[in-house]
Amino acid sequence: MAKAAAQKPTTAKGKPPAKIPNTPQATKDELLEYYRQMVLIRRFEERAGQLYGMGLIGGFCHLYIGQEAVAVGVQASVKQGHDKIITGYRDHGHMLAAGMDPNEVMAELTGRIGGSSKGKGGSMHMFDVPTGFYGGHGIVGAQVALGTGLAFAGKYRGDDSVSFVYFGDGAANQGQVYESFNMAQLWKLPAIYIIENNQYAMGTSIERSSSTTDLSQRGASFGIPGEQIDGMDVLAVRDAVKRAVERARSGEGPYILEVKTYRYRGHSMSDPAKYRAKEEVDEVKKTRDPIEHVKKLLADAKATEDEIKAIDAEIKAIVAEAVQFAQESPEPDPSELYTDVYVEA
Repeated sequence: MAKAAAQKPTTAKGKPPAKIPNTPQATKDELLEYYRQMVLIRRFEERAGQLYGMGLIGGFCHLYIGQEAVAVGVQASVKQGHDKIITGYRDHGHMLAAGMDPNEVMAELTGRIGGSSKGKGGSMHMFDVPTGFYGGHGIVGAQVALGTGLAFAGKYRGDDSVSFVYFGDGAANQGQVYESFNMAQLWKLPAIYIIENNQYAMGTSIERSSSTTDLSQRGASFGIPGEQIDGMDVLAVRDAVKRAVERARSGEGPYILEVKTYRYRGHSMSDPAKYRAKEEVDEVKKTRDPIEHVKKLLADAKATEDEIKAIDAEIKAIVAEAVQFAQESPEPDPSELYTDVYVEA
């Protein structure tokens, strides 16, 4: 993988948009569930980062901290086990939002037999067909063509499924993305292309890596409509995705959602993120954090401190159990090298 261009720290580039007025509404129960899902992703990722530092997770590891509202907001419109979800290598948050067992996800990260891919996929290559999760993928942009194929399969079978195809602002410049757009619009495929614009393609800000920074319009030449969304607001994401899904299920074809979000950590665990100023990250955490935003909405909805503390305690126990399960699960037997290579007919 090519190294990102060197760049001086910035102080104001890459920030998500200011709070969008007229935030969509949700019930207290809905907000509590969104809070629960986002806290699960964040606490899970924090522990994954710790395990990586301890040498218990090998290879690459890309954390989703800061982007939780995207996967959770999208998942509100997904028919679990019916629709298809596919993404790149920053994938743990998508897995958990899709409903994968945290124990299996953590075991897979640590290369154990109890993992969803028997410890052979690791951080970037997990699958879980029962929940409709068709993988994280390590090749930048490759999942876009695969996700378009999943949308084609759904239309071919006439099963009313939608393919949710995640990729980042860096992958948005890859050629296979546009080949996929062309086919999707030509055949009116039920594909929702979700561009998670976290402002930095590896270590290069979007202003320095993209000649046009409104990524929602990248499908214009193919006739694919798109829109930008505040990716730090789970309700804004939820409502935009709902509209796009209704369009796709009705046969109107693909749609592009550019979700403007922000990652708090480096591109991967090996990235010190010196290309941006600490003050920039701190400002986003202080003013735009997606979990704190939901907590404010919960306060407005009259949720009690005890209700929030109960969720925090529940998530703490779930993550602790996942770590214990991963550490106690054995490593795969060497014979597993020869399984799952071909499909047995």
